[in-house]
Amino acid sequence: MNQQSEIKVGTANETGAHVLAAALQRHGVKEIFGQSIPSALFLAAPHYGIRQIGYRTENAGAAMADAYARISGKVPVVTAQNGPAATLLVPGLAEALKASVPIVAIVQDVHRSFTDKNAFQELDHFALFSGVAKWVRRVADPSRIDDYVDMAFTAAASGRCGPAVLLVPVDVLDAHPELRADAPRRAAQIGHFPLDRTVADPNRVAEAASVLANARAPIVIAGGGVHISGAQEELAALQAMGFPVATTVMGKGSVDETAPLSVGVVGYFMAPGSRTAHLRDLVTEADVVLLVGNRTNQNGTDSWSLYPGSATYIHLDVDSAEIGRNYEALRLQGDAKLTLAALNAALSSCDLSGAESRREALEAKIAGGREAAATDLARLVDMEAAPLRPERIMADIDKTITPDAIVVADASYSSIWISNGLTARRGGQRFLTPRGLAGLGWGLPFAIGAKAARPEAPVVCVTGDGGFAHVWAEMETARRMKLPIVIVVLNNQILGYQKHAELAIFGDHTDVCHFEAVDHAAIARACGCEGVRVERADDFAPALEAALAGGGVTVIDVVTDERAHPPISVFQGKTTLDY
Repeated sequence: MNQQSEIKVGTANETGAHVLAAALQRHGVKEIFGQSIPSALFLAAPHYGIRQIGYRTENAGAAMADAYARISGKVPVVTAQNGPAATLLVPGLAEALKASVPIVAIVQDVHRSFTDKNAFQELDHFALFSGVAKWVRRVADPSRIDDYVDMAFTAAASGRCGPAVLLVPVDVLDAHPELRADAPRRAAQIGHFPLDRTVADPNRVAEAASVLANARAPIVIAGGGVHISGAQEELAALQAMGFPVATTVMGKGSVDETAPLSVGVVGYFMAPGSRTAHLRDLVTEADVVLLVGNRTNQNGTDSWSLYPGSATYIHLDVDSAEIGRNYEALRLQGDAKLTLAALNAALSSCDLSGAESRREALEAKIAGGREAAATDLARLVDMEAAPLRPERIMADIDKTITPDAIVVADASYSSIWISNGLTARRGGQRFLTPRGLAGLGWGLPFAIGAKAARPEAPVVCVTGDGGFAHVWAEMETARRMKLPIVIVVLNNQILGYQKHAELAIFGDHTDVCHFEAVDHAAIARACGCEGVRVERADDFAPALEAALAGGGVTVIDVVTDERAHPPISVFQGKTTLDY
């Protein structure tokens, strides 16, 4: 560290940028996702042990921060300049808001004396971010930077997590705050989440335990809130008492899917070819459904047709507004980790003989369902076909990766392929999918953010050619920032979900579903990365193994069958897809 690194808070030489960097350091920030602006902040940041991960596009930067949070458990920071750059943060913050992921976005604003004078790229950022953030404020006084930073981190990490936006005028960063040497200074370290854990009402916990203990056919459906809370051990303990556990897509990995009472992912892709196709009645015929960190959204409930109308619901969520939103429920408002622990304790005092008496038959049913699904897959899919079937690619990834690996996916089909085709072999294994709003282009930046959060973990990204085209430039980011990842591009030259949905609904498809041929391996090599093109099934696994061992950024461009589609329920029986 050079001489500047010895600047102390409260000295005459300190600028607002140094105060801001010191505040971020206090909260444990080690990386900031940002381009060159705010320049003053990035010039100060290295003196506080903070490195810049310089993205190429602002929307990708917000996605990187999102994945960083999901993997690290820390509140990430992303930055942007006012105006156009700020507008490109909106998609990423919207995803994070819907998915309950904390992010602090620091947006440089125009000089305070230029406000409302049509300064360069001036914009009403309060209006811009009002729909995609929990909290938006502007620092008007340089001496209050610490206060506002703490407010931003508190807003992002408390309650239902989400984005907080801090607007910092450029002159505030250049100012020399008048900070008295004897003035009290903030010392809190609140850069982690969940920040403040709460537990549900004990009387309701006891009631829920009684309802579960006396259920005839209970099921637990865990959502992404289990990962956010870090409640995997508590969920496993509940399962060990004899309760079957299914997950949503975002909840995948919250429980070991090889456990005898693990159902798998349930939702909108349970048609033949799905791992859970033969286990649907465990949900539809349940008499008690315990929802944990589960938004009961459209995809997770198969357009609200999957969950039984006659069941009794118990809904555990940190956000009281989600409890009972779509299914009236016994309300357990609180943190998933603490409340599941309390529920387990209450259940230990209950008579669980019913759960024990059902266990053997239930485990046999789940095992039989898995075997039947494997038989279906062998019957429905030619695993040696060329162009390749995505199911073969997933099978090879599943055999190759370890439980410590992180797999991320782009939106659309990619999210379904990894959710249905890969196996969580331990509670806490991570499969990242953009399911808040499910926008295309999230896969590659998710992988970069995940790798930054956990550099020692292998990171594999699965994306389609449509989604990858949004963010090609970020290959250079990964290479420059020395964040080695493996990118598997499912190259079928179409927007798969779009074309197949249009065929299923309208019997025809729009012209823009089709692309010209693109060699993504060549693009990778042009960016200084490794690029491999795979056209035969037997060539994929060796390419993946070599990429994981190679230590660099590798793109495996896989030519896939455009007719292949996941086992989406509404596609079942649609003859227009048999083209």
